[in-house]
Amino acid sequence: MKQIVIFGAKSIALGACLAIKRLYPEYEVTGFMVSSLSGNENSLCGLPVKEINCFKDKNIWILIATPEDIQGEIERMLKGKGFQNIICLDSGKESALMGRYFESIGKFLPLKGKIPPAAAENDSLADKRMALKQACGFPESIEIYMAKFHKDKPLKNDYRIPDRVYPIQVGAALTDKKISVITDDTGENISSKNVNYCELTALYWMWKNRLQEEKGRPYLGLFHYRRFLDLGDEELLCMEKEDVDVVLPYPTVHEPDISEHHSRYLAESDWEAMLKALEELQPAYARDFPDILKQPYLYNYNIIIAKREILRDYCKWLFPILERTEELSAPKGWERADRYIGYLGENLLTLYFLYNAEKWKIRHAGRKMLI
Repeated sequence: MKQIVIFGAKSIALGACLAIKRLYPEYEVTGFMVSSLSGNENSLCGLPVKEINCFKDKNIWILIATPEDIQGEIERMLKGKGFQNIICLDSGKESALMGRYFESIGKFLPLKGKIPPAAAENDSLADKRMALKQACGFPESIEIYMAKFHKDKPLKNDYRIPDRVYPIQVGAALTDKKISVITDDTGENISSKNVNYCELTALYWMWKNRLQEEKGRPYLGLFHYRRFLDLGDEELLCMEKEDVDVVLPYPTVHEPDISEHHSRYLAESDWEAMLKALEELQPAYARDFPDILKQPYLYNYNIIIAKREILRDYCKWLFPILERTEELSAPKGWERADRYIGYLGENLLTLYFLYNAEKWKIRHAGRKMLI
Protein backbone atom coordinates (compact mmCIF):
# COMPACT_ATOMS: atom_id res chain seq x y z
CA MET A 1 0.00 0.00 0.00
CA LYS A 2 1.45 3.35 -1.07
CA GLN A 3 1.43 6.05 1.60
CA ILE A 4 0.60 9.69 0.87
CA VAL A 5 0.82 12.88 2.90
CA ILE A 6 -1.48 15.72 1.87
CA PHE A 7 -0.07 19.24 1.95
CA GLY A 8 -2.83 21.55 3.19
CA ALA A 9 -5.42 21.25 5.94
CA LYS A 10 -8.47 23.12 4.70
CA SER A 11 -11.44 22.17 2.54
CA ILE A 12 -9.56 21.11 -0.62
CA ALA A 13 -7.28 18.86 1.42
CA LEU A 14 -10.20 17.38 3.36
CA GLY A 15 -12.12 16.64 0.16
CA ALA A 16 -9.06 15.00 -1.40
CA CYS A 17 -8.54 12.83 1.68
CA LEU A 18 -12.15 11.63 1.74
CA ALA A 19 -12.10 10.90 -2.00
CA ILE A 20 -8.81 8.99 -1.92
CA LYS A 21 -9.95 6.90 1.05
CA ARG A 22 -13.14 5.92 -0.74
CA LEU A 23 -11.97 5.57 -4.34
CA TYR A 24 -8.36 4.40 -3.99
CA PRO A 25 -8.06 1.89 -1.13
CA GLU A 26 -4.60 0.93 -2.38
CA TYR A 27 -3.37 4.31 -1.14
CA GLU A 28 -3.10 5.27 2.52
CA VAL A 29 -3.30 8.92 3.54
CA THR A 30 -1.17 9.10 6.68
CA GLY A 31 -1.67 12.75 7.59
CA PHE A 32 -1.54 16.38 6.57
CA MET A 33 1.47 18.66 6.16
CA VAL A 34 1.34 22.44 6.71
CA SER A 35 3.85 25.26 6.80
CA SER A 36 2.60 26.27 10.24
CA LEU A 37 0.01 24.98 12.69
CA SER A 38 -1.08 28.55 13.29
CA GLY A 39 -4.63 28.81 11.95
CA ASN A 40 -4.93 25.03 11.58
CA GLU A 41 -6.35 22.28 13.76
CA ASN A 42 -4.10 19.53 15.12
CA SER A 43 -6.07 16.86 13.29
CA LEU A 44 -8.29 16.55 10.22
CA CYS A 45 -10.33 13.57 9.06
CA GLY A 46 -9.03 11.68 12.09
CA LEU A 47 -5.41 12.14 10.96
CA PRO A 48 -2.61 14.30 12.38
CA VAL A 49 -1.77 17.72 10.99
CA LYS A 50 1.96 18.41 11.31
CA GLU A 51 4.41 21.10 10.28
CA ILE A 52 6.91 20.38 7.50
CA ASN A 53 9.86 20.00 9.85
CA CYS A 54 8.18 16.98 11.47
CA PHE A 55 8.59 14.97 8.25
CA LYS A 56 12.09 13.49 8.10
CA ASP A 57 11.57 11.04 5.23
CA LYS A 58 12.30 13.03 2.07
CA ASN A 59 11.03 10.20 -0.15
CA ILE A 60 7.41 10.36 0.99
CA TRP A 61 4.77 11.13 -1.61
CA ILE A 62 3.15 14.52 -1.10
CA LEU A 63 -0.13 15.62 -2.68
CA ILE A 64 -0.48 19.42 -2.69
CA ALA A 65 -4.18 20.11 -2.10
CA THR A 66 -4.41 23.88 -1.78
CA PRO A 67 -5.76 26.65 -4.04
CA GLU A 68 -4.05 26.20 -7.38
CA ASP A 69 -2.57 29.69 -7.56
CA ILE A 70 -0.16 28.96 -4.67
CA GLN A 71 0.74 25.37 -5.59
CA GLY A 72 3.79 26.32 -7.64
CA GLU A 73 5.27 28.28 -4.75
CA ILE A 74 4.59 25.39 -2.36
CA GLU A 75 6.17 22.86 -4.73
CA ARG A 76 9.33 24.96 -5.04
CA MET A 77 9.52 25.33 -1.26
CA LEU A 78 9.15 21.58 -0.72
CA LYS A 79 11.81 20.76 -3.30
CA GLY A 80 14.08 23.28 -1.61
CA LYS A 81 13.69 21.25 1.57
CA GLY A 82 14.65 18.04 -0.21
CA PHE A 83 11.23 16.51 -0.98
CA GLN A 84 11.00 15.18 -4.53
CA ASN A 85 7.86 13.04 -4.87
CA ILE A 86 5.30 15.80 -5.26
CA ILE A 87 1.94 15.85 -7.06
CA CYS A 88 -0.15 19.01 -7.47
CA LEU A 89 -3.92 18.56 -7.29
CA ASP A 90 -4.77 21.27 -9.80
CA SER A 91 -8.38 22.34 -10.29
CA GLY A 92 -8.87 19.98 -13.24
CA LYS A 93 -7.70 16.96 -11.25
CA GLU A 94 -9.71 18.12 -8.25
CA SER A 95 -12.85 18.39 -10.41
CA ALA A 96 -12.43 14.83 -11.68
CA LEU A 97 -11.63 13.46 -8.22
CA MET A 98 -14.50 15.15 -6.40
CA GLY A 99 -16.93 14.37 -9.23
CA ARG A 100 -16.17 10.67 -8.87
CA TYR A 101 -16.38 10.92 -5.09
CA PHE A 102 -19.77 12.62 -4.97
CA GLU A 103 -21.16 10.28 -7.61
CA SER A 104 -19.96 7.31 -5.54
CA ILE A 105 -21.86 8.52 -2.46
CA GLY A 106 -24.95 9.50 -4.49
CA LYS A 107 -24.83 13.21 -3.67
CA PHE A 108 -24.32 16.38 -5.75
CA LEU A 109 -24.70 14.61 -9.06
CA PRO A 110 -22.67 15.83 -12.04
CA LEU A 111 -23.86 17.49 -15.22
CA LYS A 112 -22.93 15.06 -17.97
CA GLY A 113 -23.08 15.88 -21.65
CA LYS A 114 -24.28 13.28 -24.12
CA ILE A 115 -23.28 13.46 -27.76
CA PRO A 116 -26.29 12.84 -30.01
CA PRO A 117 -25.93 9.75 -32.25
CA ALA A 118 -25.42 11.89 -35.34
CA ALA A 119 -22.39 13.49 -33.71
CA ALA A 120 -21.01 10.34 -32.12
CA GLU A 121 -20.76 8.61 -35.49
CA ASN A 122 -18.74 11.43 -37.03
CA ASP A 123 -15.00 11.69 -36.49
CA SER A 124 -14.84 15.42 -37.22
CA LEU A 125 -14.85 17.62 -34.10
CA ALA A 126 -16.39 20.46 -36.09
CA ASP A 127 -19.17 18.16 -37.28
CA LYS A 128 -19.74 16.94 -33.73
CA ARG A 129 -20.14 20.48 -32.48
CA MET A 130 -22.48 21.34 -35.32
CA ALA A 131 -24.64 18.31 -34.50
CA LEU A 132 -24.67 19.36 -30.86
CA LYS A 133 -25.73 22.88 -31.75
CA GLN A 134 -28.52 21.59 -33.95
CA ALA A 135 -29.67 19.24 -31.20
CA CYS A 136 -29.60 21.73 -28.36
CA GLY A 137 -29.90 25.22 -29.82
CA PHE A 138 -26.59 26.54 -28.48
CA PRO A 139 -25.18 29.19 -28.04
CA GLU A 140 -28.46 31.12 -28.04
CA SER A 141 -29.59 29.32 -24.87
CA ILE A 142 -26.97 30.58 -22.39
CA GLU A 143 -25.49 33.89 -21.23
CA ILE A 144 -22.73 33.91 -18.60
CA TYR A 145 -21.15 36.97 -17.00
CA MET A 146 -17.58 36.95 -15.69
CA ALA A 147 -16.93 39.38 -12.83
CA LYS A 148 -13.74 41.43 -13.15
CA PHE A 149 -12.39 44.15 -10.83
CA HIS A 150 -9.90 46.83 -11.83
CA LYS A 151 -7.48 45.73 -9.07
CA ASP A 152 -7.61 42.01 -9.87
CA LYS A 153 -4.26 40.25 -9.83
CA PRO A 154 -3.18 39.65 -13.46
CA LEU A 155 -3.30 36.07 -14.71
CA LYS A 156 0.05 34.47 -15.47
CA ASN A 157 -1.30 32.41 -18.36
CA ASP A 158 -3.33 33.25 -21.45
CA TYR A 159 -6.78 31.72 -21.76
CA ARG A 160 -9.39 31.77 -24.48
CA ILE A 161 -12.64 32.94 -22.92
CA PRO A 162 -15.62 31.22 -24.62
CA ASP A 163 -17.97 33.40 -26.66
CA ARG A 164 -20.79 32.60 -24.25
CA VAL A 165 -18.93 34.38 -21.40
CA TYR A 166 -19.24 38.18 -21.15
CA PRO A 167 -16.79 40.07 -18.93
CA ILE A 168 -18.49 42.55 -16.59
CA GLN A 169 -16.53 45.10 -14.60
CA VAL A 170 -17.64 45.06 -10.96
CA GLY A 171 -17.17 48.05 -8.69
CA ALA A 172 -17.08 50.24 -11.80
CA ALA A 173 -18.61 53.12 -9.82
CA LEU A 174 -15.52 53.18 -7.60
CA THR A 175 -12.97 53.99 -10.31
CA ASP A 176 -12.44 55.94 -13.52
CA LYS A 177 -10.54 52.98 -14.98
CA LYS A 178 -12.62 51.00 -17.47
CA ILE A 179 -11.60 47.39 -18.08
CA SER A 180 -14.74 45.99 -19.72
CA VAL A 181 -17.43 47.07 -22.16
CA ILE A 182 -20.14 45.86 -19.76
CA THR A 183 -20.02 47.48 -16.33
CA ASP A 184 -22.10 47.03 -13.20
CA ASP A 185 -22.75 50.77 -12.74
CA THR A 186 -25.32 51.09 -15.53
CA GLY A 187 -29.08 50.87 -15.10
CA GLU A 188 -30.28 49.94 -11.62
CA ASN A 189 -27.21 48.84 -9.68
CA ILE A 190 -25.29 48.60 -6.40
CA SER A 191 -21.85 49.00 -7.97
CA SER A 192 -20.66 51.33 -5.19
CA LYS A 193 -21.18 48.50 -2.67
CA ASN A 194 -18.66 46.20 -4.36
CA VAL A 195 -16.17 46.52 -1.48
CA ASN A 196 -18.58 44.43 0.59
CA TYR A 197 -20.64 42.58 -2.02
CA CYS A 198 -17.74 41.48 -4.25
CA GLU A 199 -19.04 39.58 -7.32
CA LEU A 200 -22.61 39.92 -6.05
CA THR A 201 -22.79 43.44 -7.52
CA ALA A 202 -22.64 41.70 -10.91
CA LEU A 203 -25.44 39.34 -9.88
CA TYR A 204 -27.55 42.31 -8.75
CA TRP A 205 -26.91 44.03 -12.10
CA MET A 206 -27.96 40.86 -13.92
CA TRP A 207 -31.13 40.69 -11.83
CA LYS A 208 -32.19 44.26 -12.49
CA ASN A 209 -30.97 44.64 -16.07
CA ARG A 210 -31.16 41.17 -17.65
CA LEU A 211 -33.57 39.05 -15.64
CA GLN A 212 -36.55 41.40 -15.45
CA GLU A 213 -37.51 40.61 -19.03
CA GLU A 214 -39.68 37.54 -19.48
CA LYS A 215 -38.05 36.80 -22.81
CA GLY A 216 -34.36 36.17 -23.13
CA ARG A 217 -31.87 33.35 -23.06
CA PRO A 218 -33.17 30.44 -20.98
CA TYR A 219 -30.01 30.20 -18.87
CA LEU A 220 -27.89 32.87 -17.22
CA GLY A 221 -24.77 32.42 -15.14
CA LEU A 222 -22.10 34.15 -13.10
CA PHE A 223 -18.38 33.27 -13.02
CA HIS A 224 -15.26 35.02 -11.66
CA TYR A 225 -12.34 36.22 -13.75
CA ARG A 226 -10.31 33.31 -12.38
CA ARG A 227 -12.98 30.78 -11.35
CA PHE A 228 -15.19 29.05 -13.93
CA LEU A 229 -17.43 26.04 -13.80
CA ASP A 230 -15.42 23.32 -15.55
CA LEU A 231 -17.91 22.53 -18.30
CA GLY A 232 -17.30 21.66 -21.92
CA ASP A 233 -19.56 22.25 -24.89
CA GLU A 234 -21.20 18.84 -24.55
CA GLU A 235 -22.48 19.56 -21.03
CA LEU A 236 -23.60 23.11 -21.74
CA LEU A 237 -25.17 22.22 -25.05
CA CYS A 238 -27.40 19.62 -23.44
CA MET A 239 -28.54 21.48 -20.31
CA GLU A 240 -31.75 22.68 -21.88
CA LYS A 241 -32.37 19.37 -23.65
CA GLU A 242 -32.16 17.51 -20.32
CA ASP A 243 -34.17 20.23 -18.55
CA VAL A 244 -31.51 20.93 -15.91
CA ASP A 245 -32.61 23.79 -13.66
CA VAL A 246 -29.36 24.77 -11.93
CA VAL A 247 -25.65 24.00 -12.23
CA LEU A 248 -23.46 24.68 -9.18
CA PRO A 249 -19.85 23.87 -8.32
CA TYR A 250 -19.21 20.72 -6.35
CA PRO A 251 -19.44 21.85 -2.74
CA THR A 252 -16.36 22.27 -0.62
CA VAL A 253 -16.18 19.92 2.36
CA HIS A 254 -15.72 21.22 5.91
CA GLU A 255 -15.06 19.66 9.30
CA PRO A 256 -16.96 19.25 11.53
CA ASP A 257 -19.56 21.18 9.49
CA ILE A 258 -19.88 24.35 7.42
CA SER A 259 -19.77 26.56 10.49
CA GLU A 260 -15.99 26.16 10.04
CA HIS A 261 -16.25 28.40 6.98
CA HIS A 262 -18.09 31.34 8.49
CA SER A 263 -16.11 31.18 11.73
CA ARG A 264 -12.95 31.62 9.64
CA TYR A 265 -14.14 34.46 7.40
CA LEU A 266 -16.84 36.32 9.33
CA ALA A 267 -17.21 38.13 12.63
CA GLU A 268 -19.78 36.47 14.86
CA SER A 269 -21.72 39.75 15.12
CA ASP A 270 -22.11 39.86 11.33
CA TRP A 271 -23.28 36.25 11.30
CA GLU A 272 -25.86 37.02 13.97
CA ALA A 273 -27.04 40.06 11.99
CA MET A 274 -27.60 37.84 8.94
CA LEU A 275 -29.50 35.26 11.01
CA LYS A 276 -31.75 37.98 12.38
CA ALA A 277 -32.41 39.34 8.88
CA LEU A 278 -33.19 35.82 7.66
CA GLU A 279 -35.61 35.23 10.52
CA GLU A 280 -37.40 38.52 9.80
CA LEU A 281 -37.68 38.07 6.04
CA GLN A 282 -37.63 34.31 5.40
CA PRO A 283 -38.70 32.49 8.59
CA ALA A 284 -39.18 29.11 6.88
CA TYR A 285 -35.58 29.15 5.67
CA ALA A 286 -34.42 30.37 9.09
CA ARG A 287 -36.04 27.35 10.74
CA ASP A 288 -34.19 24.92 8.45
CA PHE A 289 -30.84 26.72 8.49
CA PRO A 290 -29.52 25.11 11.72
CA ASP A 291 -29.88 21.63 10.21
CA ILE A 292 -28.19 22.70 6.98
CA LEU A 293 -25.34 24.24 8.98
CA LYS A 294 -24.74 20.87 10.65
CA GLN A 295 -23.76 19.19 7.36
CA PRO A 296 -20.27 19.51 5.84
CA TYR A 297 -21.07 20.81 2.34
CA LEU A 298 -20.84 24.46 1.25
CA TYR A 299 -21.49 25.93 -2.20
CA ASN A 300 -18.54 28.27 -2.40
CA TYR A 301 -17.53 31.19 -4.64
CA ASN A 302 -20.99 32.54 -5.62
CA ILE A 303 -20.77 30.97 -9.09
CA ILE A 304 -23.84 29.50 -10.74
CA ILE A 305 -25.73 28.78 -13.95
CA ALA A 306 -29.52 28.61 -13.69
CA LYS A 307 -32.72 29.00 -15.62
CA ARG A 308 -33.56 32.68 -15.76
CA GLU A 309 -36.74 32.39 -13.67
CA ILE A 310 -34.92 30.44 -10.94
CA LEU A 311 -32.02 32.89 -10.87
CA ARG A 312 -34.49 35.78 -10.75
CA ASP A 313 -36.34 34.23 -7.82
CA TYR A 314 -33.05 33.60 -6.02
CA CYS A 315 -32.05 37.24 -6.42
CA LYS A 316 -35.46 38.39 -5.15
CA TRP A 317 -34.87 36.22 -2.09
CA LEU A 318 -31.18 37.01 -1.54
CA PHE A 319 -30.73 40.75 -1.86
CA PRO A 320 -33.38 41.90 0.65
CA ILE A 321 -31.69 39.65 3.24
CA LEU A 322 -28.28 41.13 2.48
CA GLU A 323 -29.63 44.69 2.55
CA ARG A 324 -31.27 44.08 5.93
CA THR A 325 -28.03 42.51 7.19
CA GLU A 326 -26.19 45.71 6.28
CA GLU A 327 -28.67 47.68 8.40
CA LEU A 328 -28.27 45.34 11.37
CA SER A 329 -24.47 45.09 11.20
CA ALA A 330 -22.18 47.00 13.50
CA PRO A 331 -20.53 48.86 11.88
CA LYS A 332 -23.22 49.09 9.24
CA GLY A 333 -22.51 47.90 5.72
CA TRP A 334 -22.01 51.37 4.24
CA GLU A 335 -19.45 52.23 6.95
CA ARG A 336 -16.97 49.49 6.06
CA ALA A 337 -15.12 47.68 3.26
CA ASP A 338 -14.29 44.09 4.22
CA ARG A 339 -16.14 41.80 1.76
CA TYR A 340 -18.34 40.35 4.48
CA ILE A 341 -21.52 40.44 2.40
CA GLY A 342 -19.85 38.33 -0.29
CA TYR A 343 -18.94 35.66 2.28
CA LEU A 344 -22.47 35.71 3.69
CA GLY A 345 -23.75 35.27 0.14
CA GLU A 346 -21.94 31.94 -0.16
CA ASN A 347 -23.70 30.65 2.94
CA LEU A 348 -27.07 31.92 1.77
CA LEU A 349 -26.61 30.35 -1.67
CA THR A 350 -25.94 27.06 0.11
CA LEU A 351 -29.07 27.46 2.22
CA TYR A 352 -31.29 28.39 -0.73
CA PHE A 353 -30.33 25.54 -3.02
CA LEU A 354 -30.08 22.82 -0.38
CA TYR A 355 -33.48 23.91 0.95
CA ASN A 356 -34.89 23.55 -2.59
CA ALA A 357 -32.84 20.50 -3.61
CA GLU A 358 -35.90 18.31 -4.11
CA LYS A 359 -37.78 21.01 -6.01
CA TRP A 360 -35.33 21.48 -8.88
CA LYS A 361 -33.05 19.38 -11.03
CA ILE A 362 -29.67 20.56 -9.75
CA ARG A 363 -26.44 19.30 -11.27
CA HIS A 364 -22.82 20.02 -10.48
CA ALA A 365 -19.43 20.63 -12.05
CA GLY A 366 -15.88 21.16 -10.92
CA ARG A 367 -14.39 24.58 -10.41
CA LYS A 368 -11.66 25.52 -12.88
CA MET A 369 -9.15 28.04 -11.57
CA LEU A 370 -7.31 30.29 -14.00
CA ILE A 371 -3.81 31.25 -12.88
